[in-house]
Formats: sequence, structure tokens, C-alpha cells
Amino acid sequence: MNSTSTLTKNPNYPALAAFFVVAYLSLASAFAQNTGTILGNVKDKRTQEVLIGVTVQVEGTNQGTTTDTEGKFKLSLPVGSYNLKATFVGYKATSKFNIVLTSGNAQQINFELEEDAVQLAETKVVFNRSISVASVETPNSIQKLTTEEIKNNPGGNFDISRVIQVLPGVGGTAGSVGGFRNDLIIRGGGPNENVFYLDGVEIPVINHFATQGSSGGPTGILNVSFIEDATLSSSSFNARYDNALSSVLQFRQREGNPERVQGNIRVSSTEIAGTLEGPISAKTTFLASVRRSYLQFLFKAIDLPIRPNYWDFQYKVTHKINKKTTLTAIGVGAIDEFTFAVPQESSPEKEYILRSNPNINQWNYTTGFSLKRLLENGFMNVSLSRNMFNNRLDRFEDNRQGDERYRALKSNSQEIENKLRIDVNKFIGKWEYSYGAVLQYVKYNNDFFNVLRREITNSQGQIVQPGITVTFNTAIDFFKYGAFAQVNRKLLNDRLNLSAGLRTDMNSFTTNGNNPLETLSPRLSASYQVSDKWRLNASVGRYFKTPIYTVLGYRQDGNLVNKSNKYIRSDHVVAGLEFIPTPTTRITLEGFSKIYDNYPVSVRDGISLANQGGNFGAIGNEAVTSTGKGRSRGIEFFVQQKLTKNFFGVLSYTYFQSEFSGKDGKYVASAWDTRNLVSTQLGYKFKRGWELGLKWLYQGGAPYTPFDLVTSQRTYLTSGVGTEDYTRLNSQRLKAFSRVDFRVDKKWNYKKMSIDLFFDFQNALLTANPAFPQYTFERTADNSGFKTNDGQALRLDGSNAIPLILANEDANFTPALGLVIEF
Repeated sequence: MNSTSTLTKNPNYPALAAFFVVAYLSLASAFAQNTGTILGNVKDKRTQEVLIGVTVQVEGTNQGTTTDTEGKFKLSLPVGSYNLKATFVGYKATSKFNIVLTSGNAQQINFELEEDAVQLAETKVVFNRSISVASVETPNSIQKLTTEEIKNNPGGNFDISRVIQVLPGVGGTAGSVGGFRNDLIIRGGGPNENVFYLDGVEIPVINHFATQGSSGGPTGILNVSFIEDATLSSSSFNARYDNALSSVLQFRQREGNPERVQGNIRVSSTEIAGTLEGPISAKTTFLASVRRSYLQFLFKAIDLPIRPNYWDFQYKVTHKINKKTTLTAIGVGAIDEFTFAVPQESSPEKEYILRSNPNINQWNYTTGFSLKRLLENGFMNVSLSRNMFNNRLDRFEDNRQGDERYRALKSNSQEIENKLRIDVNKFIGKWEYSYGAVLQYVKYNNDFFNVLRREITNSQGQIVQPGITVTFNTAIDFFKYGAFAQVNRKLLNDRLNLSAGLRTDMNSFTTNGNNPLETLSPRLSASYQVSDKWRLNASVGRYFKTPIYTVLGYRQDGNLVNKSNKYIRSDHVVAGLEFIPTPTTRITLEGFSKIYDNYPVSVRDGISLANQGGNFGAIGNEAVTSTGKGRSRGIEFFVQQKLTKNFFGVLSYTYFQSEFSGKDGKYVASAWDTRNLVSTQLGYKFKRGWELGLKWLYQGGAPYTPFDLVTSQRTYLTSGVGTEDYTRLNSQRLKAFSRVDFRVDKKWNYKKMSIDLFFDFQNALLTANPAFPQYTFERTADNSGFKTNDGQALRLDGSNAIPLILANEDANFTPALGLVIEF
């Protein structure tokens, strides 16, 4: 691949056709003022009861309305961008920012208001919290993104996993070409330390082409048209969430339009997606979508080696059984096929390397039901869900597909989880408390074959070099269960908020899995309002995670050798300061420390699995011991400016150090130890529907492990990759990563339709970013074979090959051109 990839031919035929439609409609449109509709409801945050008579006003104007007897409101306004504020006697005022109103789809904006004892006593609001997203149980390390912030993120391409990288403490996979993967590295923890919830239902996979045992992939699954908001907690997790070591990412989906059928079609150079929603009956609404990628055509046109091809599907059906009971059905799924191809401009060596990558075929789904029932002084949630992940990996030496003599890897596995969750949330005066339990039935199976090194014999048939092959067939099933309790209390006229939680998790598989004291995880948080603009926050907590299924299901000589593994443990201590100078500006400063114990360490390589998960394929199919330790410490600074006078933006800086120990017990910089994370995003709304966005990401140099040259030469023909020298684990570093993304939107509004034309350019400045170097052998100029140092045929042990280490610093420019039609 050359150092600067450019668009050599145009793959955007669907987008171009749509552009002509836009041009025609623009000429045909009248200049009349078009209007849009905002629908919504207002509820009490603690009880979830609807609130009647709440004032919902457009900030900076005299326009507004009040909620009806069902807590609903409706506004008709000229198209444009607005901030809305909900106010009610005895409650804290709450604002929603940057609501983009079009004539195509009605916007649904919902408020949850919190009682204000100070306001009741003094008939005035004392504390400025309009933009704060903190809660009593999670007072720090929490950020929220609205659907509009997700949609219009430069370089985000409607992908939530990419969008949240502008938040403090969030990094991507260092060393991947162009920052192509969606792994979330939160405060120096590995990508498999995060959990995801969709409307209270856990969803293990949120990316296409996910790495088994981890969470990343090149592009997200979730449809942004469904999302009301996304909340990221990087510490002080509520006790209701299990398996989180670094973050909890909650996605809240909106309901379908209760008044009419509406939808949108998104066409771009990477995909086509359709969404439809509306009422099924007076009590039932639906949302449904399907998306088809043609990224493979774009990447072929711009000469990238990856060929991702996928479908995804999503739905939500909401049925209000009565005023106190709501039943919701959700589902999300994907079908993925991932292959590699040789770029047109490529050296023979790079061509051979690309042929050594595995082909990936996956499909996954999560489906479930959630029941919310209002109780006296509270509410209850019950969810029942099932998720499945099917992963097939195939690799043949020199890409000799289908010839079993040259098979180097086969993994055909399934992970299945069936989950029942119950939580009850109630309050008595200023006391709030919640409790609940989870029961899961888990199945995992894998048919696995991996040649690490082929056997080599001499002319007499004697073994010169023994082969190393890992092969097993496994199937396991077991139960996981846990329980939690959380209590919150406000003191000193709501200035001091205290929260305490306790959780335990067990399983029927591991040796000590049924001991509740093994995973007893207390957590405590406190928040003190120093003045109307300043707040101090602190939290301490212990969190546990089950070892990944690829580890638990691994067999050696038919035996499950990892049953004695323990739950991974992480202890968090966080303290910070929050400053809200205006209702639209928020500034936070936090220091954090995470201490890990019981981390799995590879018996074969002696390194912590905390360093793995950033590549395609799977991790964990090996014997491990729960002897690893780790630590990550740092400081974060964050500034957020909500929409004010057509401008909005964020700026974050994080400095951290992440280290883990292996078999030798020595702390070494982890694969995610990039030290410095900087991100900034700016947006400006011009007149006549124009909007401009700019994003800059910077990440310090990532550590990497140099190659063991002797072993690499001996095993390269089989593995297709160099063998790292783990005695020098992460002893070298790449150069820093930097990328500028740029986005322009133009909106047209018609009587019952709107069109958003967008130009989204990732790495707009064509910055050459470093990825991990690659080991190979020199090949002949005609690419017919390998060069040798003696002019003879290449020996099977590679001893007469000419080793070559290739730098990997391409500048990949990815354009996303397209439009969104709302109707």
C-alpha cells in the first residue's frame, strides 16, 4: 500500500443518484417557512409517574406548552435547532440541548425531573445543575451524549463506539491501521473490561467483526436513529451492573412515534439504512430498521486491504398495558463476512502478509423483553433476554483456501446466554434504595485447531523440528447468578449526597464459583455541593468480572484446565471537582487509580491477557493462571459547551499510566499505555441549514513488543506472522497517533420531508499514522516465491530465508458522502 491513499474511482453510485434527487428538490422547493413537531413526556425520576402541568419552554423565546393529564406535551415550531427547558414547582429545572427540528420526522424529547427539597423550602433554585449528568449513586466519572451529538460527530459515521472517543479517558486501539478498530480503551483497561446495556438489557456485542473474548471491531451495530441518549460511566458503577471493570455504557432507546408512521433512509458511500416507526395501536408503537454495508466497494476503490461486508437489523416494540405497566420487546442482530485483499499498489511482501490473515464469518443477536411496573413510591424492572454469538475463523498458509493440507487455523464457536434480571427501586423520604438479582444460563462450545509450528523432518524422515498444534473440541454449560443492594441518602439541604452499594456474583462452573464471599464487592460514593457552581465528588469501589468463555472452555488433553481461575478484580478510587459556570457549560477535573488482581496470565507465553484483544479473531484459547496484577492511574480534564448562539463543543485531556504483570510478577507497560489522550470537537450552525463540525484526536505512542528473530524465522511459514519476544514485552513504542475529521451538513426542509446532505471525511489531513511493524520474508520481484540467501529453494524451517521487517505507516483517508431523507 502506498503512503498516501487517494480515491481512484467513485464507489458512490447510490449516493450520487440521491444527490441528483436533492438537486431537483432544491430547485423545485418553495421558500415558505416549514415547521416541525416535538413530542414528549415528563416523569418523576424516582417514581416514574407522569407529571401533569409541567412547563416545557423553548429557551430564549416565549414559546412553550404544558404537559397534559398523561404527562405528554407537543410543540410545533419552525425548523431549526433549539434548547428546551422543563420546569415544575418542587422540582429541579432540566434542559435538553441542540434539538434539531426538521419537517420530516417528529422529534421525541422526554424529561425525568428530580424533586428539589431546597426549592420547596426556599421557593428558589440554589444549585446550578442544568448540564450536570451526575446522580447520587454515580456522582463522578460519568458522561452523556444525545442522539444529535452522535449523529453529527465528525468522522463518527453514525457509529456510537467512535463518537464516545471524544470523552475523557476514552482511547482507541493503538497500532491499528488508521485507527480503524472500535475497541474502547477506558482509563488504561483492556477492551473486554466494558459492558453494554440497551434499555436495561445487556448486549455483549455492539460492533461488527468483533474479536471473541474482547469487544472491538471496525464498525458499530446499533442504529443511531433508535438512540435517545448514551451514558458512559468509567467508575462508581451502580451495584446493579455486573462484569464491569472499566466502564458501563448504557444506551436508552426512544419509542416509536405514537401519532403517525414516519421513517428515514440513509444512503452514503459506506452503507444504505432504512428505519420505519409508528403506532400499531393506541397503546403500542414500533421501531424497526435494516442496514446493508458496501464498505467493501469503497475500500477497494481507495485501495485498502480490508473487505468488510455486513447486514444488521434492529427493532423495538413498546406496549403500555395500563398506566402503571409497560412491556417492551427489543432485538438487534448482525451478519458479518470479513476478508482481506491485496491492494493494487502493494509490495510482494505486503501481499503475502495480507494473504496470511484469517477470514472471519460471524453472526450474532440479542433479543429480549423488559417489563416496567410502577409501585408505591417506586418502580420495578424485569427483563428476560437471550443473546448468541457465532464466530468462524479460517486461515490457510499462503491463502490456499480449501486445501486442508495447508490449514493453519480453524475456530468454530458459539456463545449463548439466557438472562433474567429483576430490580426494585423505591424511596422513603430522602432515602432511596434498590435491590435485585440476576440469573443466567450459559452455553459455550468450540471446535478449535491451530498450527503454531509445523513438524519438519530430514530426508531420512527424522524429526528435525517438532511441530506444535493446539486442537480441542469443547462444550460447556453452567449457571451464573448474583444479587445487589444500593442505598442513597441526601443530607444538609441536598448539599451532601451519599451512596453505598454491595454486590456478589457466583457461578456453577469454576472451582470456588459458589462462594459469595469471593466476589463481595462494596462501593461507596459521596458528593458535596460547595456552592451553586462547584461540587466535590469521590468514590471507592471493588468490581469483579467472570473469566471469558474462551478461557473457561479451553481443553488440554480433554481436560478443562482453567476451572480453577478466579474472577478478575479491580479496585477503583476516584476524586474530582465539577464546575458549572453557566447552565450550558461544564468543566470537570478527576484523578483516578485502578488496581487489578487475579488477571489471567498465559501459561505458554507468560504474559497477561490484559495486553490482548486489539486484533481480529479471538483471544483466550489457551491455559492461563489467575496470577496477574495490574494498575492504571491518571488524571482527566474535560470541558463541555452545549449549544449556545449556534456554537457547541467539547475538549478533553487525559494523562495515565497502565501497567500489568505476567508470570514473572514484574509490572510492564500494557499494550494500551499511550499515556496522553487529547480530543476536541467543535460545531457551528450557520443559517439556511448549514452546519460545520471539526474533530481532532491525539494519542501518545503505543508500546509494542519487538520480534524474536530466531523463532520468527523458524515459524513464519506456518503462522504468517512474526513471533514476539516476550522477554522484551512492550519495550518499544510507536510514534504518536493524530487524526483530524471534518464534516459538513446541509439540510433542506419541505412540507412533509427533509433531506440532510453530508460530507464526512476521516483523517482529512492525510496524516500518516504508525501501526505495528510486520515481519515477513523477502519475495522475488515477480512474487512467485521467496528469495533465499543461498539461491536454493526455501527450506521448511526458513533458515535460508531473508527476513524483512516492514514499517507500517500508511495515511488512510476515508470519505463518507451521503444523505439522510426523513419522511
